[in-house]
Amino acid sequence: MPLPGSSRQNSAAITQKTVRSCAGNFAFAESPNQETRYGMGDVQQLYDQVDTDQDLYSDWQREDSLRARPFFAFLWLVTLGVLGVMVLRMTPNGLDGKKYIPVVVAFVPWMAGISVIALLCALIGRRRALAVVCTLCLLTQLCWHWGYVWTSDERTHELPAVSSLTGSTTDRYARVMTLNTKNGLADAQQIVRAVREEHVEVLTLQEANAGLLQRLAAAGLGNLLPYSVVAPPSGHDNGGVNVLYTAAQPVSTTTNLIAIEASSVPSACVRMASRTVCFGSVHPFSPRPRNQGLWNSGLDSIAKLQSNARLFVLMGDFNSTWDHASFRFLLGDRFVDAGEQNGSWFHMTYPSNITLFGGRLKVPSLVEIDHIVHDRSVVVGDLETVTIAGSDHKALLGTLDVEQ
Repeated sequence: MPLPGSSRQNSAAITQKTVRSCAGNFAFAESPNQETRYGMGDVQQLYDQVDTDQDLYSDWQREDSLRARPFFAFLWLVTLGVLGVMVLRMTPNGLDGKKYIPVVVAFVPWMAGISVIALLCALIGRRRALAVVCTLCLLTQLCWHWGYVWTSDERTHELPAVSSLTGSTTDRYARVMTLNTKNGLADAQQIVRAVREEHVEVLTLQEANAGLLQRLAAAGLGNLLPYSVVAPPSGHDNGGVNVLYTAAQPVSTTTNLIAIEASSVPSACVRMASRTVCFGSVHPFSPRPRNQGLWNSGLDSIAKLQSNARLFVLMGDFNSTWDHASFRFLLGDRFVDAGEQNGSWFHMTYPSNITLFGGRLKVPSLVEIDHIVHDRSVVVGDLETVTIAGSDHKALLGTLDVEQ
């Protein structure tokens, strides 16, 4: 049972404690009457204190905003840089080979990651204009590279399950591989091992030389891929000659498929199931400033195959990416890039085996310039890359199905 007067005392104590918690620097009498007498003045002082606190908070917000301005100014500069790269990506065929444009455009896929980071920072910092611009950049880049995220051709997803069946040279499937050998310096043993383990039936090499071909023969490549076509040396060779190996005996071959201001394109036509497929090993010039014009002309020469009636699968170091207008012009309405069509993300192939600081830092592969280009009537899936010692490119592999 509560003691007499305890409720009133407890109420006074609670009231006094509450007021003191709001304005601890004020002293109140213990009497409830006195507490009521000074209550209105105390409320006014509390209002004044709240106004002061709000002013201090506003000042803190302004100071915080001033401190953040340099950071968001930097983000704006970065975003404008991303927009600049995206504008260069829109450079039409014939003009996209000028100066350093093709080198910059090769890195367009990485702009999406930068846009995501800038967007998150803009949302956290409540920078609406910056967030809108970053969102538009990101959506545009997603539209450009949608084929790397999702494929409209579901046939490509069926190939991994049948890749183990590619040991036969007469069926509808073939495991294919392409590699730039970096002036013939690639490790021949590793190339042969990859061919054996992956059951490769068609191999294309770029920048090969006599020394590499001898090492490949000594490593036993002829036992796996007994038929070969070697392009003749020419005055336009860039790093070496192109070579093509097949497991099946070709029905026809040529050492110079097209007239091109680059290494000659060897080709071999192979019978697969009920169709004849012509494979080619290509390597147009790189888009360095000293190669002004050669890069565009090389890709344009390959594009002329769009009017050829034969069924083609072209593999090699195209020295270009999906984002280059000249490469998309090469594809036209007839050819597709297996990487862009596969919906299995990017398969970056260059650089490879590059390190910095005495080998302590490995440089990742940053661009996808090695491709498997093919007619729309066939399918290439199950893409993967393999590192080969001695080369500055990764090997690109895929599984071809000619009866889809």
